[in-house]
Amino acid sequence: MIKIGLTGWGDHPSIYRTNSTRNEKLFDYSGHFPIVEVDTSFYAIPSNHNIEKWLKETPDNFQFIVKAYQGMTGHLREENPYETRKEMFDAFRQCAATFQKANKLAMVLVQFPPWFDCSTKHVQYIRYIKEQLIGFPVAIEFRNRTWYSTERKNETIQFLKDNGFIHTVCDEPQAGVGSVPFVPEVTAKRALVRIHGRNVFGWRNSGSTENWREVRFLYDYNEEELSDLANKRLQLEQKCEEVFVLFNNNSGHHAAKNAKTMQQMLDVHFEGLSPKQLDFFEGEF
Repeated sequence: MIKIGLTGWGDHPSIYRTNSTRNEKLFDYSGHFPIVEVDTSFYAIPSNHNIEKWLKETPDNFQFIVKAYQGMTGHLREENPYETRKEMFDAFRQCAATFQKANKLAMVLVQFPPWFDCSTKHVQYIRYIKEQLIGFPVAIEFRNRTWYSTERKNETIQFLKDNGFIHTVCDEPQAGVGSVPFVPEVTAKRALVRIHGRNVFGWRNSGSTENWREVRFLYDYNEEELSDLANKRLQLEQKCEEVFVLFNNNSGHHAAKNAKTMQQMLDVHFEGLSPKQLDFFEGEF
């Protein structure tokens, strides 16, 4: 089974009704896709009030991929708002558990930064992550090429498999050590694929220019590229029970369009979506 979605639901104008309000965007989104990545949890762990609201706004079989808080992954550069590491992980576990109790947690995504290389201390930290998130399905995403070097690739995949982690397969710009190759390996019953675009310039210059967030994921996949990716998804499906595909190339609002095109190529139909409400002057009477 292949499920396709986007990273976040708040910035995809092509899938909203023209009269939708900000608070209705998730409902509109869930009329198109069965999964979504909660990317806001990377910046701040959401309150239980907000999570309950999201759960109520989505169909029963809708699922969330919850991104780990930046303080858990080494991204945080400001002062940590949590006094202790235990307090931080307790807060995130409570967040993930709320999704899980509603049967809407697909997985927790732990994305490590580009400087998180393949080293003994980082392997030990991943083991710590496992202990802290026991009971939750956890996907690991690397952004450092050393994990997939000729000497370490097989060990990396086996390590993830032995520890019950979901391997995150990435399609992203090939821009040196701070990027990873496309490695279609499955380590659990589920596989996660994140599609970041292929903007080498934006990837290499992230953080160095004022508008870097606007160009980092600026990429529109053409039909040939999407067809190739679709075939690779089918290959992954043969190795596991479910493949989750997330399009993250949204700097230019291309993610939704590319995701819809891949869905058509794969001839995948999602059931149980939210009803698509017609605009007042749309349709026949």
